[in-house]
Amino acid sequence: MSDTLPDGIMIDVSVEAGDWPEQDRLEALTRRAVAAAFSKGGLEAVAGSEVSLLFTDDAAIRVLNRQWRDKDKPTNVLSFPGSDPDGEAYGPLLGDIVFAYQTVAREADDFGIEFSDHLSHLIIHGLLHLFDYDHQENDEAELMESLEKAILASIGIDDPYADKPLVADGD
Repeated sequence: MSDTLPDGIMIDVSVEAGDWPEQDRLEALTRRAVAAAFSKGGLEAVAGSEVSLLFTDDAAIRVLNRQWRDKDKPTNVLSFPGSDPDGEAYGPLLGDIVFAYQTVAREADDFGIEFSDHLSHLIIHGLLHLFDYDHQENDEAELMESLEKAILASIGIDDPYADKPLVADGD
C-alpha cells in the first residue's frame, strides 16, 4: 500500500498534550492511514483539501465532548466535519479530528493490540466521519465497520471488530 495521498491532500498534525509518539512517527502513521482510507475507501475530495488532526489528552477531549455532544466524559476520537455532506464535493477543508492519548492507550491495552494499530483504526474511523459515515443505527454501523475493516486489511491490520458484537452508537 502506498502512502501517497491523492490530489495533494494535505494533513496538518498537531500535538497538544499526551505521551504521543514522536512527531515524525505520528505523521508517518497518520499519512499511511489517511492514504489507505482514500485509496481503499474510495474517498474523494477537492484537490488540495486539508484535514487537521489534533493529538491531545483526556482532559481536553472531555471538554470538547461535553461542549459538542453533551457527554461529560473523555472519548477516544472526535470528528468535526468541515464540508457540507450535501455539497458537490468534500473539501477544501475536510475537517478536524481530535484524539485523546489516555483513552487510546487504555483501549489498546484492554484490547491487547498494538497502540499504532489502534490509533490507525481511529484515524480511519475519524476520517470516515468527516465523509459523512456514521454508526448511529445498525445499518450505518455495519457499512462503516465493513469499510474500516477493508481499509485496515489493506495496510495489514487485523479486524478490530472480531469477537465484538455490533453496537450502534445512537443514544
